[in-house]
Amino acid sequence: MAAVGSGGSTAAAGPGAVSAGALEPGTASAAHRRLKYISLAVLVVQNASLILSIRYARTLPGDRFFATTAVVMAEVLKGLTCLLLLFAQKRGNVKHLALFLHEAVLVRYVDTLKLAVPSLIYTLQNNLQYVAISNLPAATFQVTYQLKILTTALFSVLMLNRSLSRLQWASLLLLFTGVAIVQAQQAGGGGPRPLDQNPGAGLVAVVASCLSSGFAGVYFEKILKGSSGSVWLRNLQLGLFGTALGLVGLWWAEGTAVARRGFFFGYTPAVWGVVLNQAFGGLLVAVVVKYADNILKGFATSLSIVLSTVASIRLFGFHVDPLFALGAGLVIGAVYLYSLPRGAAKATASASTSGPCTHQQPPGQPPPPKLSSHRGDLSTEPFLPKLLTKVKGS
Repeated sequence: MAAVGSGGSTAAAGPGAVSAGALEPGTASAAHRRLKYISLAVLVVQNASLILSIRYARTLPGDRFFATTAVVMAEVLKGLTCLLLLFAQKRGNVKHLALFLHEAVLVRYVDTLKLAVPSLIYTLQNNLQYVAISNLPAATFQVTYQLKILTTALFSVLMLNRSLSRLQWASLLLLFTGVAIVQAQQAGGGGPRPLDQNPGAGLVAVVASCLSSGFAGVYFEKILKGSSGSVWLRNLQLGLFGTALGLVGLWWAEGTAVARRGFFFGYTPAVWGVVLNQAFGGLLVAVVVKYADNILKGFATSLSIVLSTVASIRLFGFHVDPLFALGAGLVIGAVYLYSLPRGAAKATASASTSGPCTHQQPPGQPPPPKLSSHRGDLSTEPFLPKLLTKVKGS
């Protein structure tokens, strides 16, 4: 029997022991492929289900829940989950956990306060998503929300001095064109529209959400570069600020109504499903994303757009016309092109111009190092969802 270490190496347990990789060469690759497919499924379901569940919960007949309370509950549950995970890391020792949190949160208060800005923006973004999804069809929101790739890329260039390839700039232009076509279709009245739905307000909310998402993700990465701390600690700190700021937003926007009707007014199993999805969906993605390369992430986003569109037709009577199909197709293509690693893009361009000949390594020189598929070109990081940007920053 062989023991597998954290770095993937195997150590023989005794004389004559053979590692599993040596015994069955195809086992490791087959297991990795299965994990990639599982990661793809998780990413697609999480990307599509949150938007669809929010849209479903906000359009149900009857009493409508307060969106600000759902944002607060999601932050509370996420913070408690991270606290339990840290408790498990300390092997259930309450004293060790208390000392660790005192050191990380209070003694290093400067690092903690740095998270107040992204936490404020994330709280605003979560509330804006409810406004946007309440006023836009789920499929339209899913397509338009991909503008976060554009905003994150621009903030990365401005704040982190990051460079983008020509293919990435072209894909961003393609992305903007596709979103503009979808919004033109929406403004033209594509299909029946509920009386309480305001597409203009939805568009403003989703654009503001994309801007806040892009800025917060890049700012988070910038302030945490070189800092220590696990992803669970950082999300616990974000949850503390998010809960406090969410309560302030609740009091300012809907305080009187919440005080009169109650915090959990209008909560149904569908609403609790939305809260749980918001709280745990991002944490789940953070666990599986290490098995997904950038191309797989782009493919997952494209599939989630298709899934959201199909589900919207079935659940909400959404009408797909040629203009929407064209715009959505451009966005899907742009997401895929943007997620391509630079090396693959250059290799593709080189192959198209120079033919089938391959590059010969000069004798006596070692081959160039290979980049990790999921930790490679940083310029592809804007594709990542909010929580995954946090993982990168920490």
